[in-house]
Amino acid sequence: MTAGGQAAAARALDGRVVLIAGAHGGLGAAAAQACAAAGATVVLLGRKLPKLNRVYDALARTGPEPLLYPLDLEGASPDDYAELAARIEAELGRLDGLLHCAAEFRGLTPLAQTDPATFARAIHVNLTARWWLTQACLPLLAKSADPAVVFAIDDPVRVGQAYWGGYGLAQHGLAALVGMLQQEQGSGPVRISGLQPGPMRTPLRSRAYADETDSRTCDPALYAPACVTLLSSAGEAYRGRVWMPEPGRGG
Repeated sequence: MTAGGQAAAARALDGRVVLIAGAHGGLGAAAAQACAAAGATVVLLGRKLPKLNRVYDALARTGPEPLLYPLDLEGASPDDYAELAARIEAELGRLDGLLHCAAEFRGLTPLAQTDPATFARAIHVNLTARWWLTQACLPLLAKSADPAVVFAIDDPVRVGQAYWGGYGLAQHGLAALVGMLQQEQGSGPVRISGLQPGPMRTPLRSRAYADETDSRTCDPALYAPACVTLLSSAGEAYRGRVWMPEPGRGG
């Protein structure tokens, strides 16, 4: 990349407000830092305040001062998400991007032995709560000149195999949601896309693979540039699509 191209990439999110759900997780934290470095004001959403504070401190050193919004997606109601959207509009005046990285996975278990509450929790946090949050933010996003909603999605083929339970089923639902919601949005201002990263070294993955042997597994930070791309104007190229980028690729 030329010096001019690097400078343009560094300014890709200048003046934008980006909400990141699951901002203290592996991909969420890496994406938050990349978005801040690209000029965005980042709203950090998650349920673990100490971890959110650590991400906040890192972002405050690299870009515009972020905002903290502690919220447990498992127990949040549609009214809670509506209040979140209203507070973002009141405090920041706009919302230009929504990145979904929050995930719930307790480990590989046969469906027949899965606790019903665990199954329902996985479906809710990984699919239903993501939609409720998106639905609440759509009116505010629609006021932006270039708004984007991005869903981080696990490989549906891999998690569609045995023992992935509610988490795996939710990933298939998310992949369908990208296309369905984009069709409903049509050529309107809000674009919908999915990001399907490759294997990453995260706590979630360690619950499925205690002894990691996949040499392709990499640091989540290598997929952060792709998050910036999808949230920036360059993300128009991926409207209605699930993108599977190479690690480290930003466009």
